[in-house]
Amino acid sequence: MPLFTSRKQEKKVKVTFSNGLLFVEKPGGKQQAFPLEWFPKLLNASDEEREDWIQTDKGIHFNKIDLDIMI
Repeated sequence: MPLFTSRKQEKKVKVTFSNGLLFVEKPGGKQQAFPLEWFPKLLNASDEEREDWIQTDKGIHFNKIDLDIMI
């Protein structure tokens, strides 16, 4: 068994963006939507910055813009 896993394997939620909203889909299919206007850093972030995230114990951390969102 490998000692290290990639970030992609660690993600248990799915994060997508559409129509000014951040969608977070949890295991089991439950989905939450957050208006991007609540998170100005994320609203103004590039696609590359939005795609660089990790799941934490309490939510999501966007690495390049140093933003945490509790889910």
